[in-house]
Amino acid sequence: MLKALIPYLGYFYIWIVGKTSRITWKGSEIPRNLESQGINFVYAFWHSRQFFFVYSHRHQPVSILVSSSRDGEYIAKMLELSGMKTVRGSSTRGGSKALKELVDHARQGNHLGITPDGPRGPAREVKQGVLFLAQKLGLSIIPITYAAKRKMVFGSWDKIHLPLPCNRIVIAHGTPIQMSSQDSLEEKSQELKMALDHITRQADEMVSIRSHVHCL
Repeated sequence: MLKALIPYLGYFYIWIVGKTSRITWKGSEIPRNLESQGINFVYAFWHSRQFFFVYSHRHQPVSILVSSSRDGEYIAKMLELSGMKTVRGSSTRGGSKALKELVDHARQGNHLGITPDGPRGPAREVKQGVLFLAQKLGLSIIPITYAAKRKMVFGSWDKIHLPLPCNRIVIAHGTPIQMSSQDSLEEKSQELKMALDHITRQADEMVSIRSHVHCL
């Protein structure tokens, strides 16, 4: 019974964080401009910076790749509670089936969301699956991250961040990375890593500018 409640408690917690925090968006016009042209895309974000997107991107047409592990089951349920779709699988379990489902979701007009260093790391090292998928579908990749002034950092392989209520949170987007059939996946991997690390540093700096936060 307790295990069944975990996703609901997790979603309620993130909802409380979002409702009591001051949220600043950086580069939000980037996905808006593509959407206004009817173009879908792939969000890429580090595994350590994923929890708050359950709130910030709720009810958006995004399909998120989630691992087939037990922990992934909780995350998938939280995402579904937020109105997003999920695809289960990873490079080690159910990869080919997950790839086919992601392609189907994208062709139906959904954006995709992938952690390029998940599900097991190494942290902040881009695996080429997200690039292969974007190249196959002809989609741009939008790097995205968030930073929280007040957070818990867990001792997991990715040092995952869990924002606290009554917070200051910055959500930052990077310049879209274009993919063509001639691109080197190795070179694009480095480009995506640099872009994600850059906007993550920017977001961290933005939340540290002021010293006080207030509960909204």
